[in-house]
Amino acid sequence: MKKALVLTLIVAAVAATGASAVTKGSAPTASAAGAATTCTSGPIGFMGPITGPVAFLGKEQLNWAKFSVESFNKANGTAFTLLQGDTQLNPKLALTVGTKFTANASLLVTTGPAGSQEVIAVGPLFKRKTMPYISASATNATLTQGKYPTFSRVVGSDKAQGRSDGLFMVNKLKAKKVVIIDDQEAYSTGLAASATAVLKANKVSVTRKSVNQKVTDFSSIVTSISDDTNVVFLPWQVAANGQLFAQQMQEQGKTAKIFGSDGLDSGDFTIKGAYVSSFARDIHGLPGTARVIAAYNKKYGTKWSTFGPPSYVSVQVAATAYKAACSDGKATRGELLKNIRAVKIPHSILGITISFDKHGDVPAAKFYVSQIQADGSHKLVG
Repeated sequence: MKKALVLTLIVAAVAATGASAVTKGSAPTASAAGAATTCTSGPIGFMGPITGPVAFLGKEQLNWAKFSVESFNKANGTAFTLLQGDTQLNPKLALTVGTKFTANASLLVTTGPAGSQEVIAVGPLFKRKTMPYISASATNATLTQGKYPTFSRVVGSDKAQGRSDGLFMVNKLKAKKVVIIDDQEAYSTGLAASATAVLKANKVSVTRKSVNQKVTDFSSIVTSISDDTNVVFLPWQVAANGQLFAQQMQEQGKTAKIFGSDGLDSGDFTIKGAYVSSFARDIHGLPGTARVIAAYNKKYGTKWSTFGPPSYVSVQVAATAYKAACSDGKATRGELLKNIRAVKIPHSILGITISFDKHGDVPAAKFYVSQIQADGSHKLVG
């Protein structure tokens, strides 16, 4: 039976450093060895939309990834670095970055990409090159069904999100007629299909529509939404588009409730009364997070959403597995992949235990629903 590499979040340690200690397979700390070994000073990749239409997401993930590396190094006597790759949430750019990353013999593990369509784009390449990668936001259910064996994620799948979102519309919003509009990307279409199945199983009338991510004039689609529609569900990745869509609904006097998936859970979507689901809850107030939040805010600012903390955790996982692999002074991508699947964080800052099944999913992961308040804050409602 494979034993877990346990990364224990001790409250006192978190308060002091915002990081944790490895209790198995650890390399000597700086105090014991004098300095980090060459192995424990290797790069950890980061793939995300640092620029482009969803740069808000990528920059937030990048800052939390930087903070995670800094915190882990301080707590563990390592000197890991972060190698950045800008994908702009574009599968072609993700493949370009992935090609550069896999050609870099010193790069043994990467975090990201952010989007499911990007994971699909790099999946065959990463499989051939045995490159382990851990996403903090890619949720398509097919990603962890065996086709992408080097992939892992620290958030739940759209199968879970589609079910929870669908049941929320049924049980809490009492929906009888729902319009679902996907944005033609793998993440969106998969989630739309999952939610549709749940709604129809509960005898809710569902109308499916589709629009490209590059479209910003939604007037014709809005016009087609019947007045007796209860909920419009937007499983979109570009929050700014969701904002425009909701504003155009208001301009046409449409009164259906708007429910966005986790892609709309950002400061670019601020429609009062709208609902959004999220793969992670607001970590404020969760045990062991106060000092982590304070340290992050001091260095990177207070403007961040639920996209950042999972990135922190994905880097924690990568660094924990990397350090364990370096216990003998060397590491390989295959060893990193094996160690990632053995990592366990009993008390992560996400409020759940992080451990992985054989396909790279976290069994404890779940989704949350919040409603946007008049002051722009989010109130947890499901």
